[in-house]
Amino acid sequence: MSERYVALGSSMAAGPGITPRAPGSPRRAGRSARNYAHLAADALGLELADVTYSGATTAHILTDSQHGAPPQAEALDGSESLVTVTIGGNDVGYVPMLFAAGLPKPLRSLPFAGAKIRELLDPGARDRALGAVAGSLVEVGRTLRRRAPRATVLFVDYLTLLPPYGAPFSPAEVALGRHVAATLERLTAEAAAVTGCGVVRAAAASRDHHAWSSRPWTTRFGLPLPGRPAPLHPNADGMRAVADLVIEAVGT
Repeated sequence: MSERYVALGSSMAAGPGITPRAPGSPRRAGRSARNYAHLAADALGLELADVTYSGATTAHILTDSQHGAPPQAEALDGSESLVTVTIGGNDVGYVPMLFAAGLPKPLRSLPFAGAKIRELLDPGARDRALGAVAGSLVEVGRTLRRRAPRATVLFVDYLTLLPPYGAPFSPAEVALGRHVAATLERLTAEAAAVTGCGVVRAAAASRDHHAWSSRPWTTRFGLPLPGRPAPLHPNADGMRAVADLVIEAVGT
């Protein structure tokens, strides 16, 4: 019997728009049969339980139901040999902040939508969210270690979206996006270290494969299109690259 691998996380792990969709998965989950967990499980010969779900926060890993799905940590029964998790970006509004930056500026003056857009682009609000997620990431690590005591538990951080210079946003918005990404990368590594988990450094590996590079592992801002990877998310090459990093981490 194959050893068990449980994959947890948000859309950055689920792979919305990367075809085909994982058989039997909820459409709202955006779970691809070619996300990094599926690719790694195939290569490692592991039995995969993929409970990744687009839009998930740390609370959806730990305690909260999401569209009827139980908290993701409940998928762990102690028999796992491998657990991966990519989480935290939705807690801090990382991709929503970049989407807000890409929207037409007149929308910011609208009564309701404008207030939300301005909040997402407020550096103080993003820093408060980053401060809050630090403890949540530690709790995720502790919970996964407790529920899967014999497993290799790996935090997989976020692929690089923004280039090191220039982007189709204002300089202030680009700086904020890079700050959120760098802080989330650091907090993920710190949570892994504190809780005895490993970390797969997808962010560092993808510095030269940002969405505006010649060989991108992520997609640019734009409208979602059927059969195409979601905007500001991993593409198929990015998922393959992260799978290779996970496989390497398991082998070390």
